[in-house]
Amino acid sequence: MRHRLIVPAAVLAALTLAVPASAAEPAPGAPGAGDPYYPEYGNGGYDVSHYDLQLKYRPKTDELAGTATLLGRTTQDLSRFNLDFALEVSEVRVNGRKATTATSGAHELEVTPAEPLAKGEDFTVVVRYAGVPSEVEVHGFTSWMRTPDGAVAANQPESAWWWYPSNDHPSDKATFDISITVPKGTDALSNGTLRSTTTTPAGTRTRWRSHKPQATYLATLAVGKFDITKSTTESGIPVVTAYSEDLGEDAGAARASLERTSEVTDWLEGVFGPYPFNSVGGYVPNTKVGFALETQTMPFYGRKRFERGSDVPVVVHELAHQWYGDSVSVRKWRDIWLNEGFATYASWLWSEHQGEGTAQELADYVYSLYPADDDFWRVKPGDPGPENQFHGAVYDRGAMALQALRNEIGDKDFFAVLKGWPAEHSGGNARVRDFVRYAEKMSGEPLTELFDTWLYQPSKPAASALGGERAAAGKAERAPQTPPKSWRKIAAVNGSHGHRR
Repeated sequence: MRHRLIVPAAVLAALTLAVPASAAEPAPGAPGAGDPYYPEYGNGGYDVSHYDLQLKYRPKTDELAGTATLLGRTTQDLSRFNLDFALEVSEVRVNGRKATTATSGAHELEVTPAEPLAKGEDFTVVVRYAGVPSEVEVHGFTSWMRTPDGAVAANQPESAWWWYPSNDHPSDKATFDISITVPKGTDALSNGTLRSTTTTPAGTRTRWRSHKPQATYLATLAVGKFDITKSTTESGIPVVTAYSEDLGEDAGAARASLERTSEVTDWLEGVFGPYPFNSVGGYVPNTKVGFALETQTMPFYGRKRFERGSDVPVVVHELAHQWYGDSVSVRKWRDIWLNEGFATYASWLWSEHQGEGTAQELADYVYSLYPADDDFWRVKPGDPGPENQFHGAVYDRGAMALQALRNEIGDKDFFAVLKGWPAEHSGGNARVRDFVRYAEKMSGEPLTELFDTWLYQPSKPAASALGGERAAAGKAERAPQTPPKSWRKIAAVNGSHGHRR
């Protein structure tokens, strides 16, 4: 006769709770970083501290081969983790041992180590890969741009997938070493400082290093034939500017813009505080696009930006991002105002500095451009949604929010906030609400209502909310007869500084 052991439910529950947590099976890392705008971007379960990229590129065939070494630390017990990547992978090793791989979603590389990884463990991942990036489309596009003599990787909020595997979200910043071999007579540009250039029978190998934390989308690569100029700022920061040799009639306008990089950087240090990196510059490849991007220390400028002449405001905008967007990056993509509102306002301050229209005049003009029923006012710069992440309201209404703040707390506290914020969060990430709290702390004034009005209400604020003489006189609703002298070029920057697919 068989006897059944009956365990009371309460006792069974107690026994279950008594099982040590370590006995639980390790779980796979999440296939996303938890960003509501882009749920599949980034990954969970680990943080990357450093990327070492050893690359070889053939411009004629657009073939890219690479070995990427990632140094990271787990944030949970991991049976498996993901990398964001779209090229063909030949081998992955974790801590020196071969790992098994699979693909899922649009750009997920699933990596299963030979042994599970424990929480808090330092680990190394080596990925060997090759492919033709321009032929690989994710979500119907590629961020890899071919040029007549090479290629460029630059885009937001994604560009890494086409040239290196990563945890592709701004919340996981890391340092970078990028080494690339290209044919003799060809140049290779990237972020940070140029460490060495060596020519061998195999080609020319160039090594770049970014020793400050950098978001993955801010890493850039440009291969081609460039005219390169080197100088220094007044404070001694190395400046590297580069221009495709075949810019044709746009070359003069491009140079007339980027060769003011040193001057603009010196001026921005007076506005935002010490420059946060140890090099600065920019490059203009022979691309067919007209947008610009704040790729860290080495902003990208599409050739079309200079078809109508020089464009210093775009240089101001991208260099301002080195403080607001690069050194201090968004925690999630909804915090994009911390990037674009401040870079736009920097161009307003530059206009003021150049005597081409004060920031108040620009704010009044922009305010009067859009009637109360215009869709412009329905976009909330503090949380615009993925479909409006690069909408003009994020830039212009976002800059108006800063002018309203300036009028509310006065120039002394306002410029102390502009300098103090990037120093307080240097190399890190932040949210809009963090800035609101910081501004309240620095000024000693309650500012929640002001920011709610300008960043979160889907309606046109009252003219009095902007402040300034026009608002005080009740005249801000009437459009000025003529815009400030600087407006046309500033507006052109905002109109071509978004996500390009």
